[in-house]
Amino acid sequence: MSFIQNAIDNAMSKSLWLYHINAGSCNGCDIEIVAALTPRYDAERLGCKLCGSPRQADIVLVSGPVTLQSRDRLIRTLAQVPEPYCVVSVGSCPCSGNVFKGSYAICGPLEKYCHVDVSVAGCTPKPEAIMAGIAQAAEILKEKRKEMHK
Repeated sequence: MSFIQNAIDNAMSKSLWLYHINAGSCNGCDIEIVAALTPRYDAERLGCKLCGSPRQADIVLVSGPVTLQSRDRLIRTLAQVPEPYCVVSVGSCPCSGNVFKGSYAICGPLEKYCHVDVSVAGCTPKPEAIMAGIAQAAEILKEKRKEMHK
Protein backbone atom coordinates (compact mmCIF):
# COMPACT_ATOMS: atom_id res chain seq x y z
CA MET A 1 0.00 0.00 0.00
CA SER A 2 1.35 3.39 -0.93
CA PHE A 3 2.11 6.19 1.50
CA ILE A 4 -0.74 8.30 0.11
CA GLN A 5 -3.30 5.49 0.41
CA ASN A 6 -2.12 4.83 3.97
CA ALA A 7 -2.59 8.52 4.85
CA ILE A 8 -6.07 8.54 3.30
CA ASP A 9 -7.11 5.40 5.19
CA ASN A 10 -5.76 6.85 8.44
CA ALA A 11 -7.69 10.10 7.94
CA MET A 12 -10.90 8.26 6.99
CA SER A 13 -10.74 6.08 10.10
CA LYS A 14 -10.92 9.22 12.22
CA SER A 15 -13.90 10.79 10.46
CA LEU A 16 -16.69 8.25 10.36
CA TRP A 17 -20.06 9.24 8.99
CA LEU A 18 -23.12 7.59 10.51
CA TYR A 19 -26.45 7.03 8.83
CA HIS A 20 -29.47 6.02 10.89
CA ILE A 21 -32.33 3.87 9.61
CA ASN A 22 -35.50 3.40 11.63
CA ALA A 23 -36.89 0.06 10.49
CA GLY A 24 -40.09 0.34 12.52
CA SER A 25 -38.96 1.05 16.07
CA CYS A 26 -40.88 2.53 18.97
CA ASN A 27 -38.37 5.45 18.90
CA GLY A 28 -36.76 4.47 22.22
CA CYS A 29 -33.50 3.51 20.51
CA ASP A 30 -33.70 6.54 18.23
CA ILE A 31 -33.78 8.83 21.25
CA GLU A 32 -30.71 7.09 22.71
CA ILE A 33 -28.84 7.38 19.40
CA VAL A 34 -29.52 11.12 19.37
CA ALA A 35 -28.44 11.31 23.03
CA ALA A 36 -25.11 9.66 22.10
CA LEU A 37 -24.52 12.45 19.59
CA THR A 38 -25.25 15.29 22.04
CA PRO A 39 -22.50 17.10 23.97
CA ARG A 40 -23.07 15.04 27.12
CA TYR A 41 -21.85 11.78 25.54
CA ASP A 42 -20.21 13.41 22.52
CA ALA A 43 -19.80 10.73 19.87
CA GLU A 44 -18.08 13.39 17.78
CA ARG A 45 -14.94 12.97 19.89
CA LEU A 46 -14.65 9.58 18.17
CA GLY A 47 -14.84 11.42 14.85
CA CYS A 48 -18.48 10.47 14.18
CA LYS A 49 -20.94 12.73 12.39
CA LEU A 50 -24.51 11.97 11.43
CA CYS A 51 -25.00 12.33 7.68
CA GLY A 52 -28.19 12.83 5.72
CA SER A 53 -27.51 10.46 2.85
CA PRO A 54 -26.65 6.75 2.76
CA ARG A 55 -24.26 7.52 -0.11
CA GLN A 56 -21.94 9.27 2.35
CA ALA A 57 -22.16 6.73 5.18
CA ASP A 58 -19.40 4.59 6.65
CA ILE A 59 -21.48 3.05 9.44
CA VAL A 60 -25.22 2.39 9.28
CA LEU A 61 -27.19 2.30 12.54
CA VAL A 62 -30.44 0.31 12.30
CA SER A 63 -33.07 0.47 15.02
CA GLY A 64 -36.39 -1.35 15.27
CA PRO A 65 -37.69 -4.67 14.02
CA VAL A 66 -37.81 -4.96 10.26
CA THR A 67 -41.46 -4.42 9.34
CA LEU A 68 -43.19 -5.34 6.10
CA GLN A 69 -43.53 -1.66 5.29
CA SER A 70 -39.86 -0.81 5.93
CA ARG A 71 -38.18 -3.95 4.51
CA ASP A 72 -37.92 -2.86 0.86
CA ARG A 73 -36.83 0.65 1.83
CA LEU A 74 -34.18 -0.81 4.14
CA ILE A 75 -32.79 -3.03 1.38
CA ARG A 76 -32.78 -0.17 -1.17
CA THR A 77 -31.10 2.18 1.31
CA LEU A 78 -28.38 -0.32 2.23
CA ALA A 79 -27.70 -0.88 -1.48
CA GLN A 80 -26.80 2.82 -1.77
CA VAL A 81 -24.10 2.72 0.93
CA PRO A 82 -20.60 2.57 -0.60
CA GLU A 83 -18.34 -0.37 0.21
CA PRO A 84 -16.83 -0.99 2.69
CA TYR A 85 -19.34 -0.19 5.41
CA CYS A 86 -20.51 -1.60 8.73
CA VAL A 87 -24.02 -2.23 9.98
CA VAL A 88 -24.76 -1.76 13.68
CA SER A 89 -28.08 -3.04 15.00
CA VAL A 90 -29.20 -0.89 17.91
CA GLY A 91 -31.48 -2.49 20.49
CA SER A 92 -33.11 -5.87 20.83
CA CYS A 93 -35.66 -5.37 18.05
CA PRO A 94 -33.35 -5.72 15.01
CA CYS A 95 -31.83 -8.87 16.53
CA SER A 96 -34.92 -10.72 17.64
CA GLY A 97 -38.05 -8.64 17.12
CA ASN A 98 -38.30 -8.28 20.91
CA VAL A 99 -41.94 -7.81 22.03
CA PHE A 100 -43.06 -7.48 18.40
CA LYS A 101 -41.83 -10.99 17.46
CA GLY A 102 -44.57 -13.06 15.89
CA SER A 103 -46.58 -10.06 14.77
CA TYR A 104 -48.11 -10.14 11.30
CA ALA A 105 -46.26 -6.89 10.49
CA ILE A 106 -42.74 -8.08 11.44
CA CYS A 107 -40.53 -9.83 8.89
CA GLY A 108 -37.19 -9.48 10.75
CA PRO A 109 -34.63 -10.12 12.13
CA LEU A 110 -32.25 -7.74 10.38
CA GLU A 111 -29.73 -10.54 9.69
CA LYS A 112 -32.13 -11.98 7.07
CA TYR A 113 -31.56 -8.91 4.88
CA CYS A 114 -27.97 -7.83 5.49
CA HIS A 115 -24.79 -8.75 7.32
CA VAL A 116 -24.78 -7.26 10.83
CA ASP A 117 -21.26 -6.40 12.02
CA VAL A 118 -22.10 -5.23 15.56
CA SER A 119 -25.17 -5.76 17.73
CA VAL A 120 -25.84 -3.40 20.61
CA ALA A 121 -28.18 -5.23 22.98
CA GLY A 122 -30.79 -3.72 25.23
CA CYS A 123 -34.24 -2.26 25.23
CA THR A 124 -33.25 0.55 25.01
CA PRO A 125 -29.45 0.49 25.05
CA LYS A 126 -27.66 3.27 26.89
CA PRO A 127 -25.73 5.88 24.89
CA GLU A 128 -22.46 4.51 26.29
CA ALA A 129 -23.29 1.08 24.83
CA ILE A 130 -24.17 2.64 21.47
CA MET A 131 -20.86 4.50 21.43
CA ALA A 132 -19.01 1.28 22.31
CA GLY A 133 -20.77 -0.41 19.37
CA ILE A 134 -19.78 2.42 17.05
CA ALA A 135 -16.16 2.18 18.24
CA GLN A 136 -16.21 -1.58 17.61
CA ALA A 137 -17.67 -0.98 14.14
CA ALA A 138 -14.90 1.56 13.46
CA GLU A 139 -12.28 -1.13 14.14
CA ILE A 140 -14.08 -3.61 11.89
CA LEU A 141 -14.34 -0.95 9.17
CA LYS A 142 -10.61 -0.28 9.42
CA GLU A 143 -9.92 -3.99 8.83
CA LYS A 144 -12.37 -4.10 5.91
CA ARG A 145 -10.56 -1.16 4.30
CA LYS A 146 -7.19 -2.89 4.71
CA GLU A 147 -8.57 -6.04 3.07
CA MET A 148 -10.01 -4.00 0.25
CA HIS A 149 -6.60 -2.49 -0.63
CA LYS A 150 -4.72 -5.80 -0.68
